[in-house]
Amino acid sequence: MRVLARVLDSYFIDPLIGLLLPGAGDILGSLLGFYTVVIAIRRKVSPVVIARMVMNLAGDTVIGFIPLVGDLADFGFKANQKNVHLLTERVGDGGKASGRDWAILIGAVLAFVVVLGFVVWGIVSIFRRIM
Repeated sequence: MRVLARVLDSYFIDPLIGLLLPGAGDILGSLLGFYTVVIAIRRKVSPVVIARMVMNLAGDTVIGFIPLVGDLADFGFKANQKNVHLLTERVGDGGKASGRDWAILIGAVLAFVVVLGFVVWGIVSIFRRIM
């Protein structure tokens, strides 16, 4: 797991795959990174920590989807190494989520709700102007 994360992030295999195969490479990199999440599930790590790990992979994928700029940013966003760190840190605590894990998850959910609200507002505004 550590070797895979190091190869994907430190040797820049993940961003290079995304650069060479736009879109598909980002998905492939996330699928490879999901191996760490599977290990966390097997070790019965808190669902909150697993959600953070999945958010890291999702963020890495979304960043990589942005043509060229996203691929360059992907070189700095090391989701796989973040996930290995989360896993090794939380396994030492019995797999329990910390207060920081909860805060990050709640913040992400709130951000999602706000973005979703803006999308709905935008759609309603467009339909009002059309009709």
